[in-house]
Amino acid sequence: MNDIQRWPARSALMVAHCAGMVDLVALPVWVGTLMSRYGLDAQQAGALATLFLAGAVLASAWLAPRFHGLNGRWIAPAAFGTAALAFFACSQVSQFGALAALHLAGGLANGVGLSVTHGTVARTGNPQRLFGIMQTMLGVFGVIFMAATPQLIGALGGPALFGVFGGVMLVASLVTGLFFPDVAAAGGQQAVSRKAAKLPASVWFGIWGISVMAIVQGMVFSFMERMGADRGFSVSQLNGLLIAVGLFNLLPGVIAALFQARINARVVVLCGATAQGVLAMLLASSTAFEPYAAAGAVFVAVMVFTHIFAFGQFAALDPSGRAAAATPAMTMIGAAVGPILGGTLVKLSGYPALGMAALVLDVLAFALFMRLALRPAASYAESPVR
Repeated sequence: MNDIQRWPARSALMVAHCAGMVDLVALPVWVGTLMSRYGLDAQQAGALATLFLAGAVLASAWLAPRFHGLNGRWIAPAAFGTAALAFFACSQVSQFGALAALHLAGGLANGVGLSVTHGTVARTGNPQRLFGIMQTMLGVFGVIFMAATPQLIGALGGPALFGVFGGVMLVASLVTGLFFPDVAAAGGQQAVSRKAAKLPASVWFGIWGISVMAIVQGMVFSFMERMGADRGFSVSQLNGLLIAVGLFNLLPGVIAALFQARINARVVVLCGATAQGVLAMLLASSTAFEPYAAAGAVFVAVMVFTHIFAFGQFAALDPSGRAAAATPAMTMIGAAVGPILGGTLVKLSGYPALGMAALVLDVLAFALFMRLALRPAASYAESPVR
């Protein structure tokens, strides 16, 4: 049995995924803490989060084309260790300039660690199944994070947030340092011979399609709670909805991992773009709680489910792992651009504008996915890297 088939190696990939995608779990608490505990206004707090995300996007965009020539076995622990230092340093300062520089540094390091993680997953024997399991673990991590972190911040103050972030990154650095798999060694000469293959043109359409869907998610989901509050829904109703979002987010990874060979990936990505647009319209226009809550509970899960199947196709069409290594750039560009775009639309035209913009963008995503070539899920078994 080679390295990647062992559960310690796969567990290291899961831990790295949870640490690298911490923004998707923590963004509301992150921005809220910067405003309530550090006295920053909404623009400043949003700018710090955007700097972190922009750093991750830049790192991923730079690293992805070069992934096939890199050794993630030592890059991942070094990257997450650097991110841990940046966050621990954040817990010791309060000036906006210092926080900004550290957020950017942490984002760059985090983006490097997450990119080599996703690129490595793409070069395993069944990348879609493993990525689905990793997404499920991210959902579990999110539930734990949301249950514990606000309590720590309440007891210890704002710096506790960055202490938690630093601790998460430190654990990822230690675990990846011990168990991160050496996929190049596992794949042997066959894996090396695939490195120089040109990235298929159809993959780029899939990459841009996921990026557009990520922008829609960031644009709409950032304002979901505010939409409900401004329409008079109670705090208990909104808290219940947020809990429902977390629970539904546990399902896509399990379903995708179990039924990857039975569900057509083209149907998933096309239906995902369509469903996201419809749900965004419901969220942005519903004045009654029931349709608003039903759309909000599954809104993120639709994106997660679609991304898992798209990831599987990227891995199958590009065995070098370069396309999958760009996953952080695909998803985090939405987290960075979406809130700014959404805030501008709300300021100019109100919440219904979010739904209309989402519909337009999802039509674009649908058209892009039409150009994504498919490879049957069963063909994963042919991969020489197990």
